[in-house]
Amino acid sequence: MKNVSFALIQLSCDEDQSKNAVKTFSAIREAASKGAQVICLQELFQSVYFCYEENPSFFDLAQTIPGPLTNQLGDLAKELGVVIVASMFEKRAAGIFHNTTAVIDADGKYLGKYRKMHIPDDPGFYEKYYFTPGDLGFKPIETSIGKLGVLICWDQWFPEAARLMALAGAELLIYPTAIGWDNNDNKEEQQRQLDAWITIQRSHAVANGIPVIACNRIGFEQSPDSAAGINFWGNSFIAGPQGEIIKQADDSESSLLTCTLDKSRTEYIRQIWPFLRDRRIDAYNDLTKRFID
Repeated sequence: MKNVSFALIQLSCDEDQSKNAVKTFSAIREAASKGAQVICLQELFQSVYFCYEENPSFFDLAQTIPGPLTNQLGDLAKELGVVIVASMFEKRAAGIFHNTTAVIDADGKYLGKYRKMHIPDDPGFYEKYYFTPGDLGFKPIETSIGKLGVLICWDQWFPEAARLMALAGAELLIYPTAIGWDNNDNKEEQQRQLDAWITIQRSHAVANGIPVIACNRIGFEQSPDSAAGINFWGNSFIAGPQGEIIKQADDSESSLLTCTLDKSRTEYIRQIWPFLRDRRIDAYNDLTKRFID
């Protein structure tokens, strides 16, 4: 399949999970009606971003993968004939939870999952309390339209993750995301953070010669105990294999971005910019060290 149509869905989230599901499933249907073959959802799409605090009650949001939600998504994927990339809170076993993205094929079959490898722990992003680091490695998931390199949010800052996915055969990189501003930062600092977020992901496209899809959420989600919270900055985007922005959402509106990508262009870009050919793998052993003395 030479040309593949992708869609990403940028939404705000409510404390009511059923409302989030209805809104998301409706957007999936709209994306399919516009010809999308692969539909990507934002990080932890079914709930608010609960990692703003350490609260054991939020573990009740987790579910098994595969499980009830992947079954629902599978029915929808089969009905519409689309691939769905869905970020979820996974309960693996008693006391073991992951930030996980499931991939459902166009026939409704659950194909596999990626578990977030890099887990942040910063004010407002207390993910280490909830999520065990992933243990499935950086392996693309093969679908009916090709190999998807699925990573999640904090992974997007690490070039090693993108490179390993590309070397394993990923035809593009997909980053479900939940990232935003602290309203205590001034406008200049907020702009620097947003620019850095876009730049690092575009650089993964350039360095690996493959498209990148980044799907973020929008809206201010307030901590229940204070006026603090996260103002999610949206700006979801699709970039081509030279890092060029093809489609981009704004920072405050619900958005459905669709784009058709030509797979043959990736091969052409890799021929004229042969970064993978010229890697000095004989000289990179120190990359596996925490620090070089």
